Order: sequence, then structure tokens, then C-alpha cells
Amino acid sequence: MTDLSQRKLIIAIDGPAGAGKSTIASRLARKLGYVNLESGAMYRALAQSDVTEAASRVSVHPKVREWMVERQREMGIGGGVVMEGRDIGTKVFPDADLKIFLDADPVIREQRRLDQQQVKGASAQTMAAELRERDRRDRTRAASPLVAAEDAVVLDSTNMSEDEVLNRIEELVEQRLAARS
Repeated sequence: MTDLSQRKLIIAIDGPAGAGKSTIASRLARKLGYVNLESGAMYRALAQSDVTEAASRVSVHPKVREWMVERQREMGIGGGVVMEGRDIGTKVFPDADLKIFLDADPVIREQRRLDQQQVKGASAQTMAAELRERDRRDRTRAASPLVAAEDAVVLDSTNMSEDEVLNRIEELVEQRLAARS
């Protein structure tokens, strides 16, 4: 039997597009020596498309979600994982050791995505509209809508730097690990 105090954490980071989930999850996983699993990338691979929009469109199908949730659980069940997505803390790992719901003002999230993709002009307006539609679709889908888990720590990154967000989550990780000792 595994000593739970020695088992590595399962960390779930959920939130809407542009909140900083992928960046923070990747940096946190590297710092902790954990595996970083990006659920959106898994859905994009399933859709055989690298277009970001594909993950949101494929993920609305309940059978696809059920199959994908089982694969995600298999990959992270042993701990030592930082998994990010839209329903990691509510559906994939409802018993995760630490659940973060990372959010930001929609205008800020749109700007971050535009800066990330280096989009300007009419293309920027189109991308912003697509992000709003994606938010609507993610929050209203029947299968695992985007919501913060009841026991998630909600972090609003609107006025926080990447480093500030990462530092706050590291503090939460340290608290969880200390509570085990």
C-alpha cells in the first residue's frame, strides 16, 4: 500500500481560454518535476487538427468526453501531475489534491490571446469573437460545463503577472504538502 504522505499531488487547473492555464501549468510542472497534461491538446489530437477551436467543438460530445476523461485519469492517477483544462477539478479529478480555477476579465483574456498569436486588425476582431463564442460554448455545454469546482481556489489573474500567479499557486502546493506531514 502506498503511503499517501509520500504520493505526489494531483493538481487541477481549470479556467477559460486566455486565463493563463497552459503557461502556468507548464511552468509549475517543470518546477515541481511533475508531468504536465494539457487536456486541450489531447482533444485537438483526437480531432486530428491543431486548430485551437477544434478542442472546444470535439469536447461537446458526451461519448468523446467520457472516453477522454478515462484516458486522462489513467495518465494522472499516480499523482505527480499538473493537468489543465475546463473540467479537470469537477470531472476528471474531482478528488484532486489542489484545484485552481484561473480566470481573468474577458477583455484581458482576449488581449492576451491576441498578443500570444500576434494578431492585429480585422483578424483580431474575428479572433476575439471566436474566443467569446468558445467561452459561451464551454460554459453552456451539457457535458461538463466550465465551472469552478466547489473546493477550488479561484484566482483572478486580471491584474497579476505570470510570476505572481505562479508564486501564489506554489504557496498553495506547499500548504497541501505541509498538511500531509
